[in-house]
Amino acid sequence: MQVRKNDTVLVMTGDDRGKTGRVMRILTKTDRVLVQGVNMVFKHMKRSMDYPHGARIQREAPLAVGNVMLVCPACSKATRVAMVTGADGRHSRTCKKCKQAITVGEE
Repeated sequence: MQVRKNDTVLVMTGDDRGKTGRVMRILTKTDRVLVQGVNMVFKHMKRSMDYPHGARIQREAPLAVGNVMLVCPACSKATRVAMVTGADGRHSRTCKKCKQAITVGEE
């Protein structure tokens, strides 16, 4: 998975196509991501001590990771990611458009 927590991503498909947001959580078992302010759904809450009359809470729902694309912090464009092996043998993410390294969680 090329997307990490705190990355900025662009939604490519669905009702929220064209929206950008920060990745809040990665769900690796189901290959989904939770993006802030995107794919908002209503959760209906039953009556309880916190909600004596019940409630409708709006919150984010997970998106498939294939439906989002990473936004490069250097060139501010949605891009694919290249994994480059450095001289010390470590892998790093690189923007395919501007060839700049993408650090973890940079915005």
